[in-house]
Parts: sequence; structure tokens; C-alpha cells
Amino acid sequence: MNLTNHFLLALPTLHQDYFAASLTYICEHSSDSAMGIVVNRPCDISVLELLNQLNLNPQRHWVDYPVIAGGPVSTDRGFMLFAGSDAYDSSLTVAEGVHLTSAFESLRAVANDEGPEQFMIALGYAGWGGGQLEDEIARNVWLTVEANPEILFDQPYEKRLDAAASLLGIDLNLVSPDAGYS
Repeated sequence: MNLTNHFLLALPTLHQDYFAASLTYICEHSSDSAMGIVVNRPCDISVLELLNQLNLNPQRHWVDYPVIAGGPVSTDRGFMLFAGSDAYDSSLTVAEGVHLTSAFESLRAVANDEGPEQFMIALGYAGWGGGQLEDEIARNVWLTVEANPEILFDQPYEKRLDAAASLLGIDLNLVSPDAGYS
């Protein structure tokens, strides 16, 4: 099972967990580990504030672009998930037209209005050890569906989880928080 370029939809069983009501985009998955970015949790800091804190003097006023809380691991580390054909030297191509980078040059490009049009900047990431994610899926913690770039980059943050669930034909509001086995 390779879940790279898939969404993880948190089931209601995670109601008191960090990942409650989260939508996570899996950027890399192997037998050794998995790494993703939570894509529906905006922070209280905007891209403009972040770029100013880094003394990058942004050309545009990114007031409406929040930074995303990407996950509980390395919350002091930034990542940029972006769409397009151009990639930075240290970019990971997740899927055709979707890339992930932690390169400072990507933030400089955004500040200079030379970066990609579709992007999100996240602080932190979600990570799993070998077999951990598969075990959580087997325990009904997550639903998975192949990612859709329109949901990832065009959908408002608060609608992303429901939009991903609709790819599976379900309404998460109707799913019980109690998992059952037959």
C-alpha cells in the first residue's frame, strides 16, 4: 500500500485527538515511514506576517493567506506545498504538478512575487513510523482517498474535509464516532 498523493480523512473516532476533523495530504509513504501535511487547519499567523518576521519584505500583501498548522512534528519548521511545473532544487515531487519543499528560497520567491500562484505554507508536519499508518487505517482511524488538487489548492480550508469525503460519497457528519467490527 502506497498512500503518497492521498488524503487521510480523520474519522469521528479521533474527536479528542490532535487530528480531530483533520484532512492530511500524504507527501511521502514507504514501508519505513509516512509524512504528510494537515491542509485544513489555518494558524493565527498570515503568510505576510511570516515573511515579515523572516525579513523578506514581501511585495504582495498576503493578508488573506494564513499559514497552516501542518502537524504536530517539528512545528518550528516550515514547508511549502505548491502546484505547478517549476520545482526548487530541494523539492519533492509528490504527484504530477504537486511539490513539497522546505527550501528558504521558496519563501523568498513568494515574497518577491515570483513564487507559484497556488501554494500553502505549513508549520510542522504529520509523521508515522513504519507500519504505524497502516495499523491506524486497519483500526478505523482514517479513511483514504486519492488526492484532488482542486480540493488541495482551491477549496476554502473549512470545506476541504467535507469535499474530500464527498469523493468517497459520504457525509462525515453522519458517521458514528464508535467503530464497529463484524
